[in-house]
Amino acid sequence: MAYKIDSATRHRILIVDSDTAFAAPLKEYLEGNGYDVEIETNGSTAIDRIRESRPQLVILELNVPGENGLTVCKLSRRHYTGPIIMVSQRVDELDQVLCLDMGADDFVTKPISHRVMLARVQAHIRRFIKPVETDGDNKERLDFGDLVIDNTMREAWLNSSPIDLTSAEFDLLWLLSSHAGQIMTREEIFHKLRGIEYDGQDRSVDVRVSRIRPKVGDDPIHPRRIKTVRSKGYLFVGELTPEELVAAPPHIINRMN
Repeated sequence: MAYKIDSATRHRILIVDSDTAFAAPLKEYLEGNGYDVEIETNGSTAIDRIRESRPQLVILELNVPGENGLTVCKLSRRHYTGPIIMVSQRVDELDQVLCLDMGADDFVTKPISHRVMLARVQAHIRRFIKPVETDGDNKERLDFGDLVIDNTMREAWLNSSPIDLTSAEFDLLWLLSSHAGQIMTREEIFHKLRGIEYDGQDRSVDVRVSRIRPKVGDDPIHPRRIKTVRSKGYLFVGELTPEELVAAPPHIINRMN
């Protein structure tokens, strides 16, 4: 469950990056826009610092000295649920996928303007403070039989067992499930989750769907709960039929029993 944030206070940001030419000006710019910002230059010490100081958002360099950014992100996700924005000068799509797979909320390629970075920071903190809004009847708890999702508690359960979800994964699951039976395009999903327009290149939605599927008892190869609609987007199926449950592969059935 995400820890509470007092929206009336100055939000704290931790920049984990040894590149002072990037980190120092960004720190000054963010502080000028109302944030408290600290810089950590070593990945090995960043893990403990994130756990102890619990900033509202982390900006994490992929190639930070010590433990690299992937390791820092993965280990931090054991105790930290806030937004993590990965940054790197590398533009390889595999890097983006790996970062998101480790639990990052966003991937930014350097160089990036301070204004754009500020917009991303604001969008992620706003999303983390305030649950994702839907266009439905404002239900805060959805019950799909074996799967229960509670937006107030920001938790989900499969056969009464809690599901381990990052903040970003929960937001996506809640958004899709609250629109059960409706196809949601990547553009719609991206805009509702980030508050900015989809650029056509970001893979975060697809990566998170692939991570959520097995957690909610879905078959990653032949999904029945969260379906991919070719050239359109995703469709969340509220109730699985007995035939669909029986057809699920053994490792999925085991998780649901």
